[in-house]
Amino acid sequence: MTPQAPMFRAADRNKDAILGILREVLPATGTVLEIASGGGQHLAHFSAALPDLDWQPSEAAPDLVTHLKTLSGPNLLSALQIDVCQAGWQNAVTVMPDAVISANMIHIAPWAACLGLLDGSAQLLPPGGLLYFYGPFRVGGKHTSDGNAVFDRDLREQNPDWGLRELERLGDAAARAGFDQDRIVDMPVNNLSAVFRRQAR
Repeated sequence: MTPQAPMFRAADRNKDAILGILREVLPATGTVLEIASGGGQHLAHFSAALPDLDWQPSEAAPDLVTHLKTLSGPNLLSALQIDVCQAGWQNAVTVMPDAVISANMIHIAPWAACLGLLDGSAQLLPPGGLLYFYGPFRVGGKHTSDGNAVFDRDLREQNPDWGLRELERLGDAAARAGFDQDRIVDMPVNNLSAVFRRQAR
């Protein structure tokens, strides 16, 4: 059973919209590492829809890793315990990915988690490898909806290190880590897909 928490219920709502983008940008074959797989709905959905790719779930919390290991499928790899705030997290990855995806994570984590994700992914991915983010962002210093403004305020009240990230700041950090911006796509409910590609080394 999927853990019952708001962020996991959100994953059920947005999985089809994300899949539509992933169909366009992922390679035909290879391995996709998901950072912060949560309850596993995304990986279960994506792995069934894109069977020629292998899918690697991961989570920081041991109880979620245990839950993810109960998921099964011919192209689902065993879940890894990964905390992208920890230096060297990429050393836990035994199957080198062709793409790294992360949905609805960087706004409920400190900014250091985003930087760690970028740096580790840059070491794992081949030239042209995909790095994909999904979630709500501030754009041009502003919220894209009143609902996102309320959400951002609620997050910061829970933890001052959380909150919606500036899309431009993400792009700058990605460039410093060695990624080029591929595309930004408007998504339902005032979310965005941000797609980056690993630069040639």
